[in-house]
Amino acid sequence: MNHLGPYIIGFWILLAILFSRKPQTRGYVYTLMIFAAVTTSLYYPQYFTHIRDYDLAKLITPLLQIIMFGMGTAMSLGDFYGVIRMPMGVLTGVLCHFTIMPFIGWGLAHLFGFPPEIAAGVVLVGTVPCGMASNVISYLAKANIALSVTLTAISTMLAPFVTPLLMRWLAGSYIDISVTHMMWDIFKLVILPVAAGLVFNHFLSGKAKWLDDIMPKISMTAIGLIIVIITAHGRDALLDVGLLLILSSLIHNLSGYGLGYWLCKLIRMKEQDCRTIAIEVGMQNSGLASAIAKSMGKIATVGLAPAVFGPLMNVTGSLLASWWHRHPPEGDVVSENK
Repeated sequence: MNHLGPYIIGFWILLAILFSRKPQTRGYVYTLMIFAAVTTSLYYPQYFTHIRDYDLAKLITPLLQIIMFGMGTAMSLGDFYGVIRMPMGVLTGVLCHFTIMPFIGWGLAHLFGFPPEIAAGVVLVGTVPCGMASNVISYLAKANIALSVTLTAISTMLAPFVTPLLMRWLAGSYIDISVTHMMWDIFKLVILPVAAGLVFNHFLSGKAKWLDDIMPKISMTAIGLIIVIITAHGRDALLDVGLLLILSSLIHNLSGYGLGYWLCKLIRMKEQDCRTIAIEVGMQNSGLASAIAKSMGKIATVGLAPAVFGPLMNVTGSLLASWWHRHPPEGDVVSENK
């Protein structure tokens, strides 16, 4: 099968080039390039595990810190004021996020009977905060942008406390979980770089325009590198459970969208807010999950579910945004980002 590698890689690249030529499909180019990169790492893992004696997995932590710094530079303290302006939406969104996704992950891990460390990775995906791409998807879906940004910010700040406790509770039977160690790891991975980004944005926003322009590109590249490194390190395990893990991740992701949306509908929230919370619940910070797996020394097993979930959620999120974009919420005024 190795001889098929160059053709499959070429197919993804060609598809990305074709998609880049039309505005309607341009949003899928990044995901297609990720597919090309992941395919390359599956066929030629030796190029993405080590460079001489240097283990490329060591890059995951600094890469995520760069991503989180970029997230901080795109935020301001005003994003946290949403708790005061939209208390119902924020409370509902946070509760949905940290209940639906962890328990769905736990249920899927049991249902599919994954090996313990891979099962722990499925649970881990469900316990991390909202994904950073959710803000873009919310914008495209004509959702409430201010609520989306606030939910991402609040769930990210809660992650050092909530994620370790949920992991101990739901995944403690699969692997040993040190709550305090994981709290400190997430604090270093998330809080410090985001805080640095917030400080940068407060004092230097607009004064270093080249950095403002380049940070999104750096973040996207870093996410791609993390996924490729994890795929290469976990290639053998991924080939064993790949299809089941893809199916599990798809169910996990779609369940987040569906349950998040309909629970909000049930309590009669505005359509815009229902869409926002659905997206925030379904889209996880898979980069953080990958870095946590690396800090646990289990990047080739616990790290597999985040590596699969990340590209998949971008595909489904883009499709969902396209559908909702064509069906604007009736009677709702689209919130503008600050």
